[in-house]
Amino acid sequence: MLYWWSKFVFLGPLLRLLCRPRIEGLEHVPERGGAILASNHLAVVDSFFLPLLVPRRITFLAKSDYFTQPGILGRLKKMFFYGVGQVPIDRSGGSAAQGAMDTAVRLLRDDQLLGIYPEGTRSPDGRLYKGKTGVARMTLEAGVPVVPVAMIGTDKVHRIGSRIWRPRKVRIKVGEPMDFSRYAGMAGDRFIERSMTDEIMYALMELTGQTYVDMYAASVKERAAKAEAAEAEARDAARIPDSQAG
Repeated sequence: MLYWWSKFVFLGPLLRLLCRPRIEGLEHVPERGGAILASNHLAVVDSFFLPLLVPRRITFLAKSDYFTQPGILGRLKKMFFYGVGQVPIDRSGGSAAQGAMDTAVRLLRDDQLLGIYPEGTRSPDGRLYKGKTGVARMTLEAGVPVVPVAMIGTDKVHRIGSRIWRPRKVRIKVGEPMDFSRYAGMAGDRFIERSMTDEIMYALMELTGQTYVDMYAASVKERAAKAEAAEAEARDAARIPDSQAG
C-alpha cells in the first residue's frame, strides 16, 4: 500500500513538480509477465524515478545496509524501503549471494517486474562500468526478457556525498526488450553469462551515451578509498614534529 501512496500522494507529486521527469519508450515495458528492467545507476533516486513513471509495480533488490540502521531513523528507513517495494539482499557473497539470486528468480517467476543495476553499485564518476553476470543468471533461470533502461540526469538531482536533492530535469529512456531464449538451459555457463551481460551493457551504453569502462565500479571505488586513506595517512605523518618521529 505504501508503494502506491508514495507514488501518487507523497513522494511522486513532489518529484514531478521539482524534476519534471519524462520517459521515452514506455511501450517497451511488458504489460504483464516477469521481466528484468536493467538500468545504469547514477544515484539513489534512480529507484524512485523509474517506479514513478512505469505503471506496473517494480521491485528492486536493495543492499541490506538500507534495512539495518539502528535507532528510530533506521526503523523508519526500513519501513519506507519495504513500503516502496525494495527487497534487502546481502551482497557479502557465498550463500548470501545465492539467497539474493533465489529471491530474484522467485519474483520473476511470479510475473513481477524486477529492477536491477548490473553495475552492482552507483557509478563513481558518471561513466558506465562493467556489468556483473548475476543479471544474466537471473534471466536464464527465470526465462524472462531484459529491458534496458537509461537514467539521465539523476546524478544532478542527488550528487554523490550530498544529502540534498536539487530540482533538475530527469529523463528515462527504455530500450527494446532483449530476448535471450537462445541460451535456454545454459545458466551456470560463465562464458554465456559474460557474453549476455556484455550485450546488456552495450545496449545501456547506446541508450545512455555514457563512456564505458571495462572495470567493475566497486573495484574503482575501493581503489579510490585506499588512495584517499593513504593520502590522509601521509598528511598526518607530515604533521608529526621531527622530534617525535621514530
